[in-house]
Amino acid sequence: MRLSQYSYGSPRRRGEGLRIGCTRYLARGVRKGTYAARDIMDVWLPTLAPSKQLLSWIKSRDVEDARIWNAFLKRYRAEMKATTPRQTIRVLAQLAKVTPVSVGCYCHGKQCHRFELERLIRAAAEDKQ
Repeated sequence: MRLSQYSYGSPRRRGEGLRIGCTRYLARGVRKGTYAARDIMDVWLPTLAPSKQLLSWIKSRDVEDARIWNAFLKRYRAEMKATTPRQTIRVLAQLAKVTPVSVGCYCHGKQCHRFELERLIRAAAEDKQ
């Protein structure tokens, strides 16, 4: 499987492939035509982002608190079980078997949904969903 993750704006890595932006909101103040040139994303897929409600919930809490972060991940995984995100994850899992794909977000730390999304895609590739 050729799947990785990245932070928006980080330099592209060799063999990284298609950069898929998995955020709820587009980058502010950046023209859509320059996203790829600025190493933000090649395509935007908000279907795999946390919901507006979940983002609002986590932004008002301490993400460094393990209990809070685990609660966020549990809620995010539940959102990804809905039909549209679940099927999108399955498509990405199959796509990553034949071509490099990378999922990205604004976050630069370890507390980011993209790490869980990568796990979900890998699980879907193995039919462990």
